[in-house]
Amino acid sequence: MFNHFNFETIYSERDASTPLVVMMCGVAGSGKTTFSKQLVKNGFVRLSIDEEIWATHGRYGIDFPMGKMEEYKKEAESKLRNILLKLIHDKQQVVIDFSFWDRARRDDYKQLIETSGGKWKLIYIKVDPDDLRERLNIRNQRLDANSFPISEELLSSYLKGFEIPDGEGEVVVEN
Repeated sequence: MFNHFNFETIYSERDASTPLVVMMCGVAGSGKTTFSKQLVKNGFVRLSIDEEIWATHGRYGIDFPMGKMEEYKKEAESKLRNILLKLIHDKQQVVIDFSFWDRARRDDYKQLIETSGGKWKLIYIKVDPDDLRERLNIRNQRLDANSFPISEELLSSYLKGFEIPDGEGEVVVEN
């Protein structure tokens, strides 16, 4: 996975005075977490809503009711935004492992990053929907923070609602 991608294109943009914040973008199962963990191996701090919810509340549908998910997502994102600001202030390189499914949220984070003294890079992981279905069938068997169960119905709604970045300074990575 991502063997064809040259990570040096990201690493070369790091500098001590202006921290780089990589914004991962893609539908669930596209490979955002795998990609972002590669960046962690090279000094980036990773922020993940899924892992924050897991650490705070446990597993979706098992440790807390499904009806709480949106509330917990908002709570986790608010906490991680504050951590992001501190990391930028501390000149840390960061990777945000969110889906960034809508342009408005992407634009909001870009502005937040820039006004806080950082620079951003948007990485859009593009995957064929049939490949996503296959991956999610496998992933749904796991019991970890990054294996939020996704049904065919939920995946269809994600695909329908996903705003593909176009002309936003994105780097498209085929996976």
